[in-house]
Amino acid sequence: MPDQLIKIYSARWVLPVASPPIDEGAVAIEGSGIVAVDTREKVLEQFPTAQVQDFKYAGIIAGLINTHTHLELTAMRGYLEKEEPNFFSWLRKLTVARLEKMTTDDILDSATWGACEAARAGITSVGDASDSAAMSVSALRAVGLRGIVFQESFGPDPTLAMQNFEALKTKVAALKENETERVRVGVSPHAPYTVCGRQLELIAEFAQAEKLPLMMHAAESAAEESLLREGCGLFADGLAKRNIEWVTPKLSTIEYLKERGILETEPLLAHCIRVNDGDIDALLESKSKVAHCPKSNAKLGHGVAPFAKFLAQGVTVGIGSDSVASNNTCDILEEARFAALTARSNAYVTAEEVFESATIGGARCLGLEQTAGELRVGAEADFAVLSLDGDHQLPVYDPIAAAVFASSGRDVVMTVVAGEEVYRDGRIVNVDEERLRARIKEIASKLEN
Repeated sequence: MPDQLIKIYSARWVLPVASPPIDEGAVAIEGSGIVAVDTREKVLEQFPTAQVQDFKYAGIIAGLINTHTHLELTAMRGYLEKEEPNFFSWLRKLTVARLEKMTTDDILDSATWGACEAARAGITSVGDASDSAAMSVSALRAVGLRGIVFQESFGPDPTLAMQNFEALKTKVAALKENETERVRVGVSPHAPYTVCGRQLELIAEFAQAEKLPLMMHAAESAAEESLLREGCGLFADGLAKRNIEWVTPKLSTIEYLKERGILETEPLLAHCIRVNDGDIDALLESKSKVAHCPKSNAKLGHGVAPFAKFLAQGVTVGIGSDSVASNNTCDILEEARFAALTARSNAYVTAEEVFESATIGGARCLGLEQTAGELRVGAEADFAVLSLDGDHQLPVYDPIAAAVFASSGRDVVMTVVAGEEVYRDGRIVNVDEERLRARIKEIASKLEN
């Protein structure tokens, strides 16, 4: 291949994920794909006249994968702080704000601002759950990120199950028209307490028939567990006030989802805090995946998911930020550090393990392992350049440990998706951030009143 078609990015380290860090490494790309990953010397020998960009004391890392986001809620960063002690009130205020205070344009700009934040933090792919999925698709496409947008479905009333399911099918059909190789569509029955059993079954059957990825919130809170096991608690009281029939299954969330056919879709389940050994076995046997969101779990007081046990048992785990309404930042490096440190209260998790969850683990969660999550020949050129030259990082003995334990998304200097630079030199390449900045402030003013 002619060298003029090749771009070479080099740095003090390259972190391929599938193999140990490469000292004085380089990545060569042609078009959207990676054609070489090796030492700078060997890559330059292979392509002696190619264009070279050297980032010096930095690490070229596989693009980070955020397996669970709600980009449309970005404008609600910090908006729900007072409601956090009561999850039911938190959800109610969020829902009212989204449905009654925000316009379609507000939601689009909120999602786009969230996609910008992701790109700035070295995130190249996301799994986004959205009630306004068309807006999230547009946001990802505008910024240039890769991902799956899961159209959410709600409906706890069993008498409306078919009506709600038909509405979901209509939305998915429209979304498929805007699907690209980089941005795909999935489905998301929101949670066991917001979607009735019959609706869960219909969506599971639909996902399998149409080969759609499925994401769902699961085993997240004490209120959810009380509803499913005992038929009491905040969610049970809320359903009773609305005269919605609820038959208590007296099962764990994972057992209930298995009974309703959800596990047959090999779903991506967000949170999975309240799980026992039998639940973990069921996740493994069904090839279900887990989006681990440790900061959101902690901030809302839901507890600590058994991250180390998931890894030890062989469950596929990715790292998620959840929305900034429950986390305040969309930063997978920060999330990875928090995941490792909270896990170590019970079992030792290495920097390498959590870094893998933030990259190839997340790719497996989203079905992108043939495309993203690693730096290797044949993969798409999804990567980020992480400066390792800051006062808070030096000296660096182990670049993976430095990335996980001393770095954050603020240290990212460039993000590349499918060979295209989407963030570089402090700015997002494809959208007008200043316009969005003004719009986010405008939306916040609206939500406050």
